[in-house]
Amino acid sequence: MLDLNFKSFGQGPALIILHGLFGSLDNWTSLARKYASHFSVYVIDQRNHGKSPHHPEWNYEVMAHDLNDFIEQEGIYSANILGHSMGGKVCMKFADKYPEKIEKLIVADMAPVAYSPSHNHILDSLNSIDLSAISDRQMADEELQKGIPEFSVRQFLLKGLGRDKDKSFKWKFNLDTITNNYHSILQAVSLNTPCYADSLFIYGGKSEYQVASHKSLITSYFPNARFEEISTAGHWLHAQEPTIFFDQSLAFLLS
Repeated sequence: MLDLNFKSFGQGPALIILHGLFGSLDNWTSLARKYASHFSVYVIDQRNHGKSPHHPEWNYEVMAHDLNDFIEQEGIYSANILGHSMGGKVCMKFADKYPEKIEKLIVADMAPVAYSPSHNHILDSLNSIDLSAISDRQMADEELQKGIPEFSVRQFLLKGLGRDKDKSFKWKFNLDTITNNYHSILQAVSLNTPCYADSLFIYGGKSEYQVASHKSLITSYFPNARFEEISTAGHWLHAQEPTIFFDQSLAFLLS
């Protein structure tokens, strides 16, 4: 069992939040504090991300097991679970294996299907940087800019840049394992058992992940699913439209 890093806020029914690829619990702290007016909120660093342990095995099966271990470790009987992107696929796999532990499910901008690789240029850029030659974060940004022109993407990735005990730079996420197992994260989630918990699939109208085109497949596995589009947002809907995302998700959780 991996001892996952987490933070908790508030009191009430449990709400567990899972971040996406290259992310960490820090991406969700602001929203977690808002949910905490109604829930005991747990934001988790998934394996190979943030301050959680690094491990060479990395796929949706083991991450769903990690989530179940965490729930049992914290003495949570059942929980509301929210996951974005990769975290959304973890939520769906968890719902397939442990449906009795789901109160309500929120999946943010993700369907249980296979996606084409869209992070190869990011992985190439990250792997091309010699961190031992980096003296400050601006230098790291300049190196990333060679392969990643989008400022917002670089800023997001640089949140994963930390320092070792000797003050040298290191990536908080496990770049080697992510690179070697990236194909497994692109795959469709293997789902076998319908989950009848109330479920919300909330997606960005400008997102390339095209959740709306998979509604029939989603409802075959989540018969009580409902769908909400944030038309002005892309894949990072909780960061691009945090107020709309919070209002829609909270209304669902409290309904």
